[in-house]
Amino acid sequence: MIRRLCAGLAGAAMLSACTVVPTPGPQHRPPAHHPERPEPAPPPVVTSPPAKPGNAADSGVRPGPAFASFAINPDAARAALTAFRLSCPGLQRRADQSGLTRSGDWSQACAQASGWPDGDAAAFFSNQLAVVQVGDGRAYATGYYEPEIAGSRAPAPGYDTPIYKRPPDLVEGDLGDFFPELKGKKIRGKVQGGKLVPYPDRGQIEDGALKGRGLEIGYAADPVEFFFLQVQGSGRLRLPDGSVMRIGYDGQNGREYVGIGKLMRDRGLLGPGQLSMQGVMAWLRANPAEGDAIMRENKSWVFFRELTGPGPIGAMNVAVTGRVTVAADPAFVPLGAPVILQLDRPEANGLWVAQDTGGAIKGANRFDTFWGAGEQARTIAGGMSGRGQAWLLIPRAAAARLAEQRDPAARS
Repeated sequence: MIRRLCAGLAGAAMLSACTVVPTPGPQHRPPAHHPERPEPAPPPVVTSPPAKPGNAADSGVRPGPAFASFAINPDAARAALTAFRLSCPGLQRRADQSGLTRSGDWSQACAQASGWPDGDAAAFFSNQLAVVQVGDGRAYATGYYEPEIAGSRAPAPGYDTPIYKRPPDLVEGDLGDFFPELKGKKIRGKVQGGKLVPYPDRGQIEDGALKGRGLEIGYAADPVEFFFLQVQGSGRLRLPDGSVMRIGYDGQNGREYVGIGKLMRDRGLLGPGQLSMQGVMAWLRANPAEGDAIMRENKSWVFFRELTGPGPIGAMNVAVTGRVTVAADPAFVPLGAPVILQLDRPEANGLWVAQDTGGAIKGANRFDTFWGAGEQARTIAGGMSGRGQAWLLIPRAAAARLAEQRDPAARS
């Protein structure tokens, strides 16, 4: 009692009085609910916020509806089966960070897919795979596409923005090699003075940090268009003679990605009708000095290589397909697994295959839908912001194992 009273009086410069306050005997103690001297409230209980799930298994997995209940369009099912076949080698080879599947789980489905008739593709997904929901299933989906911008292989008047290939001094490491709990977390930089240091950021590269090293594979005519091509991760250069040079992702400088659309919205620079990619581009062009400074706040810089085969190429090193491929976080979706989306943007509803990743695509039920090339793809992808529900398709054996882990009584 004395110690608590002293603490209260010391703040009022009455500490000397604390040494002479006697401890009251039982006859002087006020009743527990004395109206003039209420019992002090117990100290608040301090609890740590719950840790964010590290992968899909940590988020909780539950069975979803039957595949047939989604009424997938036969053409969409056929396109998804084709993409799934392409993904199978990588799907079986890669370690699944999501915790949903194990080595060998996909073998049967992939073997069946190779000879399954395209005309009955929906039956493949229904018979060979099980629908599951990760966490609460609440999904958020954006869109990306393969842009085409004016460019040149060589420097020329009007083509001033260099497009760099991956520098040889850019190094990448998996932190899981040092700390198992960080498996899958990448770090990029360069070695300088015997230490790993950050690689130059967007502003430093634009100011010439890589100039004169022979890293240029082309030049873009419009820095704003090239900025968004970097965000997309691949694209086409329409050359002065009318031919096309296709370029694909070949690494990133390891610096923080900042979505400038959200940044501009939060600063009140964009009105309700300007929240699409087209609205952002229009503002950047109308305000060139401020726009350049805002683009530099996205410190991420993407390097490219020329593509000569089918493409663009996704994270599984296979060509991605418009209206079929979706980018996802491999900690929450096995890369190569089919995904079902039901969103408030009906054009994005249906069956997709997770064949790609993205720097901003993180967490459970976060997806980036790929729409291909051309003006329609650009329009849809640029305005895509859909919310709703998502489900994954995984091998039936894996789904049964997860159900048993969740409820041992489910053992059959």
